[in-house]
Amino acid sequence: MSTQESTVSDQNGTGRRNGKPTLAVVGATGAVGSVMLGILTEREDVWGEIRLVASARSAGKVLRVRGEDVVVQALTPEVFDGVDVAMFDVPDEVSAEWAPIAVERGAVAVDNSGAFRMDPDVPLVVPEVNGEQARNRPKGIISNPNCTTLTMMDALGALHARWRLTELVVASYQAASGAGQPGVDRLYDELEVVAGNRGLGQRAGDVAEAVAAKLGDGPSPFPAPLALNVVPVAGSVKDGGWTSEELKVRNESRKILGIPDLRVSATCVRVPVQTTHSLAVHATFAEEITVEEARAALEAAPSVEVLDDLAAGVFPTPAGTVGGDPTVVGRLRQALDFPNTLDLFVCGDNLRKGAALNTAQIAELLAAEFTA
Repeated sequence: MSTQESTVSDQNGTGRRNGKPTLAVVGATGAVGSVMLGILTEREDVWGEIRLVASARSAGKVLRVRGEDVVVQALTPEVFDGVDVAMFDVPDEVSAEWAPIAVERGAVAVDNSGAFRMDPDVPLVVPEVNGEQARNRPKGIISNPNCTTLTMMDALGALHARWRLTELVVASYQAASGAGQPGVDRLYDELEVVAGNRGLGQRAGDVAEAVAAKLGDGPSPFPAPLALNVVPVAGSVKDGGWTSEELKVRNESRKILGIPDLRVSATCVRVPVQTTHSLAVHATFAEEITVEEARAALEAAPSVEVLDDLAAGVFPTPAGTVGGDPTVVGRLRQALDFPNTLDLFVCGDNLRKGAALNTAQIAELLAAEFTA
């Protein structure tokens, strides 16, 4: 059956294939976009037509989604005609320009960039935590949180719903892919240097010197070598010695959880892991909370997996989490010197739940509106 033959009109006269809403994926050829196509193929089929959109230089490429070959279209205003939901995974400046254009053309925009996250008229949504906010979109735009915030939000949302979170101290261990494909490429380039120079690390500075000698002073997504190292800077430098990633954790947690005065302190660190962020979380609550109660609440949460048996060697790691959808939680402990406080370790694939999956889940909430 052709696209034309399988398209029907809804009550408003909008053409929809098989009566289902039309989806546009903007940035379909990027790292997160590629993951998105796999997620759209794996999840329930709630979409009629899926349009793949990218820059003019990528137009004409053929990508596969839901068992079909789809030609990538160039990003133009007309590409949004007849689109119900447009998912954006593009740089901030591109989203800032094009998401409003998609809305003008009749689509609801779901944006994975940082362009709209703190706009008071744009909801910042994690479906398991505040999915009802997806209907409150005066600008026609819904924002997807930063991948670091998302890594812990399913778990914190489940705990906050019962015990009321009041303070949050976080140390993140962020994968190279958080800096995009250039971050992954740089990590592997550095690892090749290290592999070719066994014995590095016998004195301080060996790794840095070897990387500089081999790769030169060319541009890097990281301010220091990442191979065999950790870099306590993720994001851009802001006032007071904070970084953009650290401020996102603070501001986005407040907005998602609806706690404008939540006390938050974050230190964001880049580590030599390809994909999957980890966070050490120190969370204080208004009500008394026990490890056993917290474990039960987390196990009952729909998108959380608990791996917490230290004696048996069971705990979350990036290597064990990558490629999966759940937030994985372990190392649950009652803080020894802080009342009503839990310490826990959380892992989440930053390209899936941290980006593409959460965006797809938001879009699915919208699809339900169009088919209700």
